[in-house]
Amino acid sequence: MNQLLDFFIDPYQSYSTIQIVLEITAASLGILSVWYARKENIMVYPTGIVSTGLYAYLLFGWQLYGDMIINVYYFIMSIVGWYIWTRKVDATHFTPITSMNKGDRIQSLIIFILAFLGILLIYKFKPYINHGFDPGYLEEEYQYSLTDYLDAITTGTAFVAMWLMAKKKIQHWLFWIATNILAIPLYFWFKKHGVTGIQYIIFLIFAILGYKEWKQTLSKQDQTA
Repeated sequence: MNQLLDFFIDPYQSYSTIQIVLEITAASLGILSVWYARKENIMVYPTGIVSTGLYAYLLFGWQLYGDMIINVYYFIMSIVGWYIWTRKVDATHFTPITSMNKGDRIQSLIIFILAFLGILLIYKFKPYINHGFDPGYLEEEYQYSLTDYLDAITTGTAFVAMWLMAKKKIQHWLFWIATNILAIPLYFWFKKHGVTGIQYIIFLIFAILGYKEWKQTLSKQDQTA
């Protein structure tokens, strides 16, 4: 039991109280946001905007640039999604849940590739960034680690998931499931942020439930169409 507590507590010994409070707040709002997404509730976006804004701030301080970029992207796409979800397609109906088409699949592939390569590029210049953009560190050769590659893949699936979520495509849940499966070991064992790791476990459960619930809603829409 003590070892389990140490696993969660030790990484936070060097953090300030405000950092710990902000991470707990961001994680709690993130969980609430996914809960709203399950219910197809527009509150997914205001709660998500605050959560991702806090995480972007924290992750920059932790030098987890891939995750920071993800959250900046989440922040922007939350604004886009808020607009799309509240847009009326006719006099009485808002944007409905739909399935991916060929165009969505092509766009998703492009987004994944760009995000994957973009994160690897950021890590290549990590020494330069970490040393206050000192030109002397531009010549330092950065060696990619397994964590970097996993981070880049997670970023790619997360970018696709958020894009499809904003467009209200049911398959966005499948990309969230993949993202969460990758993120859980990343945060628990590689990045040592237990609070956020727990958040991703809850995200995974909600994503599975969300997919089932949206699938039922889509089936009802097709029957009444």
